[in-house]
Amino acid sequence: MSTKIYHNPRCSKSRQTLAMLEEKGIEPEIVKYLETPPTEAELRQILKLLGIGPRDLMRRKEAEYKALGLDDESLSEAALIKAMVATPKLIERPIVIANGKAALGRPPEKVLDIV
Repeated sequence: MSTKIYHNPRCSKSRQTLAMLEEKGIEPEIVKYLETPPTEAELRQILKLLGIGPRDLMRRKEAEYKALGLDDESLSEAALIKAMVATPKLIERPIVIANGKAALGRPPEKVLDIV
């Protein structure tokens, strides 16, 4: 079964999660999502697998979150997803997908539940 990690090499949690997977003998497909953001459809599937809403996957402390007005509670899920696709820096990381499940590596050990 393949494993995929949405990875930001500059993020310590993302690096820790990738190292942990590799220590377990798992060589995941690495998606550098800042360079290759997920599509709206992929993001919807990730959210479904995580069982959370779009705002729960957003980095709300990023300057872009406030600058783009994403703190507006009246925004639709579609608008939030479009914002994450357009500005992937807003996506919380790392996200690991394995065995038909997804986990957010915060803390990194959380991904061990799905691999």
